[in-house]
Amino acid sequence: MAEGSIGGNFLGLEESTREGADIAILSLPYELTVSYGQGTENGPAACIEASAQVELHDPLLDEDLPAGRTIFTADPWDGEGGSLAAQLEGIEKYLQEWTEGQVFPIVLGGEHGSLPAIMRALSNHPTLAGDLSRLTVVQIDAHADLRDELDGDNYSHACAARRALDEGVGNLLQIGVRAYSREEEDYINSDERVSTWFARDFLAPSSGGQGWDNLLAEISALTGPVWLTFDIDGLDGSLVPHTGTPVPGGLAHWQAVEIIETLFAATQVEVIGADIAEIVAGNDSNLTQFSAAMIATKIVAAHIATL
Repeated sequence: MAEGSIGGNFLGLEESTREGADIAILSLPYELTVSYGQGTENGPAACIEASAQVELHDPLLDEDLPAGRTIFTADPWDGEGGSLAAQLEGIEKYLQEWTEGQVFPIVLGGEHGSLPAIMRALSNHPTLAGDLSRLTVVQIDAHADLRDELDGDNYSHACAARRALDEGVGNLLQIGVRAYSREEEDYINSDERVSTWFARDFLAPSSGGQGWDNLLAEISALTGPVWLTFDIDGLDGSLVPHTGTPVPGGLAHWQAVEIIETLFAATQVEVIGADIAEIVAGNDSNLTQFSAAMIATKIVAAHIATL
């Protein structure tokens, strides 16, 4: 069992212990199937380091973070495993103790290919009782991640959402997709579990704002347990220039904030955890990891506001 983090604590908070923690910050320095830019293995540590510069005030809360709660920053996953399958098994094992309902887990990654392993670990959560079909995954992402394979690899980061569905996830709500294949478009149109909000449909000037309102309404109408998976490239590429595949035409920071706040405020929803993937540290700029730290902090505050 992890006793504390290596390299600092999230938000620069004082060191705490695992016992009695309300929120766990978990790190997956995972990079094995990247297809373009590299560096995700260093992303979690860079995000935690950047978080020490994030303001502790959030308007959702009456006091500064941690707002009377305990946020525990765990040691990262050890990265061991000589094959992709072994590494995914290791990730699942690392996460299992944090996905049993006692704490709210926030997983910092690492490439998005970790999502199926997260789902396997999450199946032990008491709210799901072993039935992932009860779960809705809300995916903020520039990419659909619904390919069956990429370069012969069925567990590529480009297949993360599809493999999560194969694990038994009941519903997938995608937000901000703007880079996808014809295969993925066909899958979206044929699988009733998938609801995709393409970025153009609610961010383009011609949408006139109605698309945005309709998106928020769909989020508010969600029911049951939800896992939020936030690929950092869901943000506009100008905000995350060092992520592996930055794509223009994405979410602004405040749009991401409003989505997160709307999700946690949904009256029939229980958000049981979140992951933030594809964080890459920039050598010439801290913007990418700082953007990720801001998103992680908003998730923390939105969760605490529901308690």
